[in-house]
Amino acid sequence: MIRILDSTKDLKEIEKLIDRRGLLTGEEEDARARLQSIEDILHNVQLHGDQALLDYTKAFDQVELSLSELKVSKDEFDQAYREVAPEELVALRTAKENILRFHRRQLKNSWSVYEDHGVILGQRYIPLDSVGLYVPGGTGGLTPLVSSVLMNALPAVVAGVGRIIICTPPRADKSINPYLLVAAAETGIDEVYKVGGAQAVAAMAFGTHTIPQVDKIVGPGNAYVTIAKRLVYGRVGLDMLAGPSEILIVADHTAEPRFLAADLLSQAEHDPMSGAILLTPSRELIDATALELIKQVQALPRREIAEAAFKDFGALIKTRDLAEAIKLSNDCAPEHLELIVEDPYLWLGKVKHAGAVFLGAYSPEPIGDYVAGTNHVLPTNGTARFASALSVDDFVKKMSVIGYTPDGVRECGPAAVRIARLEGLEAHARAVELRLKEET
Repeated sequence: MIRILDSTKDLKEIEKLIDRRGLLTGEEEDARARLQSIEDILHNVQLHGDQALLDYTKAFDQVELSLSELKVSKDEFDQAYREVAPEELVALRTAKENILRFHRRQLKNSWSVYEDHGVILGQRYIPLDSVGLYVPGGTGGLTPLVSSVLMNALPAVVAGVGRIIICTPPRADKSINPYLLVAAAETGIDEVYKVGGAQAVAAMAFGTHTIPQVDKIVGPGNAYVTIAKRLVYGRVGLDMLAGPSEILIVADHTAEPRFLAADLLSQAEHDPMSGAILLTPSRELIDATALELIKQVQALPRREIAEAAFKDFGALIKTRDLAEAIKLSNDCAPEHLELIVEDPYLWLGKVKHAGAVFLGAYSPEPIGDYVAGTNHVLPTNGTARFASALSVDDFVKKMSVIGYTPDGVRECGPAAVRIARLEGLEAHARAVELRLKEET
């Protein structure tokens, strides 16, 4: 299960392992083979609306809904609260308050400046009118990722988005998981629709009689959902195209092997394609962590998934020193990076690419997943080289404001005219020249 590599001998294999850019969901060969069927789903929903949604729900989820059952009712929300244990509601509210506190710090104010000659320049921050959140259904008896409801919805709430809806597939009894409904209600969302897959993306992108068209779609999903999101981009905005999760740990001799093994497994249990990598100059730490992994994985309900992830996408890697470990981490640009070293703050300044960085032995990745307040929707598969965590910025538009005066046009207009003619755009040039002639 556990691959042990050494950067002095296995550098080619290590470089191949840490380069996860080809794993982005929606780019692999089998996903491309599904393209036609997804295009058909999008087209059918665009043409036939709600009826197509009901047909696909019956075909794919084996659930036969009537039109009136497509939207979750107030009674269903009330019943969900009765089914959620009080201590679990407290936990959800703790997470909610921490997420709100963190994201409120991201709010930006519109601004304007007064330049010479009475010119006014500025920028307005305007929340999106509407957002659709996709939430995958829980599989294999698992509860849907209710934390993702909080992480996707609350930044939109802070931004001031006017309307937020959720699409999620129904369970066999036509219901939605009560924890998901309570999480939605705690964010203020009362529009939840029982539809999943590519057809849900189509409904939010094109709109149906029941489900409103939105301006942006956020939230993770399987390959069908991811490809569908990519296909509707331009009609709607997107958060990101998410791939399999990953964790990379840089550790030194001070690290506790039990912690390292537990943290690596916390991501390996997500998906057989999840990445779980340890980089350390200590061979003793690698050997001890390997033993802990063998021991801890035995007790995991999702043991087979974790073992598959480690077999193909995990490794314990000995580096020459911590500097090389950080270099390899930057090459990887991991979704989650843990720095479990003697002075994590010193090494933090050398990290260039990571979705989120966890400092020290008592900052395990799941703390960020649930209660730290930082967003757990992070760039995966090397996209942290250019992308960032989901934030309030994803739910606002930035509108430029330009206000010129006759004096301002006299000052800068001739340069605009010259550039326009340089580009061969005569009408551009004349639009400015007319103002200049008015002032002569």
